Amino acid sequence: MTPATAAQTIGPFWHLLEEKSWADLTRFGAAGEPIVLTGRVIDGDGAPFADGCVEIWQSDPPTSDMFPGFGRSVIDPAGEFRFVTLKPGLVPGRGNAQQAPHIAICIHGRGLMHQLYTRAYFENDPLNETDPLLTSIEAPARRGTLIAKPDGAATWRLDIRLQGGNETVFLDV
Repeated sequence: MTPATAAQTIGPFWHLLEEKSWADLTRFGAAGEPIVLTGRVIDGDGAPFADGCVEIWQSDPPTSDMFPGFGRSVIDPAGEFRFVTLKPGLVPGRGNAQQAPHIAICIHGRGLMHQLYTRAYFENDPLNETDPLLTSIEAPARRGTLIAKPDGAATWRLDIRLQGGNETVFLDV
């Protein structure tokens, strides 16, 4: 049996999931528009995908001593994850293209041989219409799997389906 590699597990860092503060990117006093990003990870049958973690990172606002730009949240038994972060702004893309505000997402979990990468964009952001990644997805319904929707005051929800009908778009990195 081949031992698991870093691409297959978060290995010796799993204990960091017990540190709930990693899911709060504002914990060091970051200034900006605070938001909550929450969601549920489900498998192809609609069952919760528990025993995993979700990592997020964002290019805007820029990382600093006050804002790490990276967070990690355990996926609870109901498949739920939750982050407190700052609302991102637009970021430069290839050439002169601007990317719509988004948060990059990585999913680790038992049974996944490689991490899964996706993004959370924000519903009704006008830059979604010209974002290079979103516009590269031909089917509008598939594009919708990357769009977080408002779920209360300053709260955004993105549910992630790992396979089957309405599977979330995952990215090759």
